[in-house]
Formats: sequence, C-alpha cells, structure tokens
Amino acid sequence: MFTVEEYVGLGEFEFGYSELQEGRLHISPSPSKRHMIGSGELFVQLRSQVPADLIAIQDLDVDLGLASEAEPGFSRRPDLVVARRSALKREGMLRASDVVVIVEIVSPGSKRTDRVVKRSEYSDVGIPHYWIVDLDEPVSLIACRLVDGGYVDDGEVVDEFRADAPFPVRVDLNALG
Repeated sequence: MFTVEEYVGLGEFEFGYSELQEGRLHISPSPSKRHMIGSGELFVQLRSQVPADLIAIQDLDVDLGLASEAEPGFSRRPDLVVARRSALKREGMLRASDVVVIVEIVSPGSKRTDRVVKRSEYSDVGIPHYWIVDLDEPVSLIACRLVDGGYVDDGEVVDEFRADAPFPVRVDLNALG
C-alpha cells in the first residue's frame, strides 16, 4: 500500500503508465496508436479555446486527495486535463482542486473504470466537469457536470460537441477518430 508521496517517489515507469487506487498500484500498457492520436487531436483542439487563466495538459498525474498524507492514496493519470494555470507554479503533483475539466478516453479494458469508478471518484473530489470520450465508431463524448455533489449528463454526443461552460468550446469529434 502506497501513500501519494511514496507513489511519486517511485518515478516514471519504463513501460505503460501507472495509477494509484486506495494505495494499490495499477500498471497498464501504453495506450494504442489510435488512442494517442485521438488524445493529441483533442489537445490541439482544446489548447486554442481555453481562456488565458486555464491550460490544457496531456497525460499528467492528479492527486485526488481522497486520503490523508499518511493513508493509502489515490492518483489518476487522465488523458487530458484543463487546469488553473496558477497551479503550475506550485511544486508537486497537480491536485484535483486545480482541475476544471478532466478527460478520459475509453480503452477496451477501461470502459467500466472510466464510466463508473472514475466518474464516482472525480465527482467525490469536486472536479466540475468530466468528459468521457469513446473512439469506437461513431466517436462520442459524454460531458458530465457537477450538480449537488454528483455528475449529470445529457447523454452521448456525436459529430460535434459544443458547450458554454466552463468556457465556450467546440470539438470536432470526427477528427478524433
């Protein structure tokens, strides 16, 4: 069982990526080419649309803060986050409280984790917006927004995603696949 601090001390893995769930280390293979292309395209589309006080960042660990420093911790590595630019000035891992939008791209082995487990964790820590992207045809996005401590969504969107909150954004979903 690892605390978040112990997890950070492990450093980068040479293969795949890791996450920490209730102190347990989860190691996954590197994402597929299609997954990485979709993530990169989404990053490019978002980067030019986020306001100056926010920044889009790919593949970065986020301390969910669901445990005290001495307890087994929780850390996730989402495909993309939109975070407060001011958080970059602070040393250490990005905190959930710094994140405005967190994005997971569903992989064949992560469907339940992304749609159920992470949805619950991210709402529990108060991340205002959670986007779930599925690259299976037709490419779709579910935009979850925090309301009264839980996420609500309007279902899957295909072709084009538009939103006014947390900032005006338009995503060409077909370009992701």
